[in-house]
Amino acid sequence: MGDVLAGFHAAWEFESDSVLIRYERGIRTPKLFQALGERRVPLEAIAGVTLTPGRRGSVVLRVEPREGADPLIEAAAGQLKEGCDPYRLVLPAERETLAEYYADELRGLLADSAASEPADRYLVAAPDAPLHFKAYDGKASFDGKAVSFRWSWTGASSAKWKAGDQSFPVAGLGGVEWRSPEVFEGYLRLLPRDAAGAAPQADQDPASVVFGLGYGPVHESLPFAAAVLAAVRERGAGAPVPVPVPAPRRDPADIAERIRHLGELHQQGLVTDEEFSSKKAELLAEL
Repeated sequence: MGDVLAGFHAAWEFESDSVLIRYERGIRTPKLFQALGERRVPLEAIAGVTLTPGRRGSVVLRVEPREGADPLIEAAAGQLKEGCDPYRLVLPAERETLAEYYADELRGLLADSAASEPADRYLVAAPDAPLHFKAYDGKASFDGKAVSFRWSWTGASSAKWKAGDQSFPVAGLGGVEWRSPEVFEGYLRLLPRDAAGAAPQADQDPASVVFGLGYGPVHESLPFAAAVLAAVRERGAGAPVPVPVPAPRRDPADIAERIRHLGELHQQGLVTDEEFSSKKAELLAEL
């Protein structure tokens, strides 16, 4: 098609074999979009197209990525908020007719594809290495070949200090587990290829870094996780990714310390009454 459709925070360029999404860098643009810059989505990576009413006089054009086609979406595992969905284009309602035209054009191009089948490889490129971000208990870096964790003396647990700074070659990894920093106890965990048994809690696991307020934000930690996941998949040529095993119950002293920290956040007004009560009950249930 070769046409460009501009919306809020992004513009889509429709090409014969792909959709090139360019994200704006304005102060109102979600930071994840700014970090991604642009993404080329091959038509073979698209499972479907929708056009729905949006908020405040807008419409939303969205392409649905095929299962297994995008390492970013796979790493996010459904945790991205709607406003940070990189496959949504929000437009003024008066452009609905134009958006519907492009939606129909895309559907026509997908008609004969294997869009309903899971992809056997990543079709959308992962963010390029080197990448790095600061977590609550250390600094994470990825050079394309290995992931390194350097512990922070103010945040790392004694277990991580005893283990020392860590380096994990991609060849020894089987996957990545990312839990959004926008929920309590977010973290990034590296899954060894030969993982066996229950994994320790993230704050005690030398193969994990934990997030906190201002540490490991989505726009830094998620592209990082996606890049590592893509490197693991490429290296393993489709080798199965280990499924995380539920962690054992925590030590009571650790629970007490986390409740104390939660109470401090509550007193500072950073956690609501409802969030405090809910999380406290969750922690006590682990005893």
